[in-house]
Amino acid sequence: MSALTGQQHQLPEEVRHQLHRAVKLEWITLAYLVFTLTLVASVMGNSQAMKTAWVEDLLSAVPQIAFLVALVYTRHKRKPKHPYGYHRAMGAGHLVSGVTLACVGSLLAYESVAGLIKGEHPTIGTIAILGHTVWLGWLMIGAMSLIVVPAVILGRLKIKAAAPLHNKLLYADADMAKADWTTNVASIVGVLGVGVGLWWMDYAAALLISVGILRDGVRNTRNALLGLLDARATTYDDKKPDPLIEEVTTTVKDLAWVSDAAARIRDMGMVFHVEVFVVPRGDEIHLDEVEEILGRVEELDWKSYDVVVAPVRELPEHLLPESRQPAG
Repeated sequence: MSALTGQQHQLPEEVRHQLHRAVKLEWITLAYLVFTLTLVASVMGNSQAMKTAWVEDLLSAVPQIAFLVALVYTRHKRKPKHPYGYHRAMGAGHLVSGVTLACVGSLLAYESVAGLIKGEHPTIGTIAILGHTVWLGWLMIGAMSLIVVPAVILGRLKIKAAAPLHNKLLYADADMAKADWTTNVASIVGVLGVGVGLWWMDYAAALLISVGILRDGVRNTRNALLGLLDARATTYDDKKPDPLIEEVTTTVKDLAWVSDAAARIRDMGMVFHVEVFVVPRGDEIHLDEVEEILGRVEELDWKSYDVVVAPVRELPEHLLPESRQPAG
């Protein structure tokens, strides 16, 4: 029995509202990225920091595209070939985003280090505007200053949507956007360094940006892999075990006919597959009692997409609390 059947229209009203809001934010972000990429490409010249910042902006579209594509799959009905549904698409999108960031971040870091070792001096030329000769570096600084604020605002708005949706892909996207100001500041420092004759500052800034990309990639790859490998369900920000695990266990234990209980929860993307192991006080368990557990667990949280009740004589050892684990 399940609280949802995989269809978006059966989500709670507030969750549907947040999902629609998240989709709108992702499309706005993609449109903004087109503007950003065009603007930065028109002024980046030979600055390695600007080129690296441009690549980061390009890569930042990967999580948005992955989210929008994965969302289409999550709306598909379950089939015999896919009895758990298609919600894992969010986890797959999260993994694709993480691996892409890690690979490109590594490549950019290598190029920055190689430039420093070789001592290649980047040059920033001038451009004629309305009959005046202007150092291109000022245009670079102006462009990076212009695009930083909207990115941070969009990131904060998406984090507010990621929490109620329990969407780790959206959170990863939002977290990168929220911290995007460091990329802009680093690129500005690099350009100013070239302007005052400190050519190495451009490569140093590019290295700082690429290390940030690499860090985001490694973190998101690790978290996505843990989810796909059925690690214990965690909160949307991966900081602690999801409280639903304890809530389910406590709710089931409160039933008069239950002697002991434990929950095993698998994160499917935005929803959970919940397995409840129940030790009854007697040797018999009735269908009405099983359905009572199903109903109570489903009412706890909309994320309880799939609930399975398994009556057992004793709890599996790996689900026992630490105080009840056998010695050794």
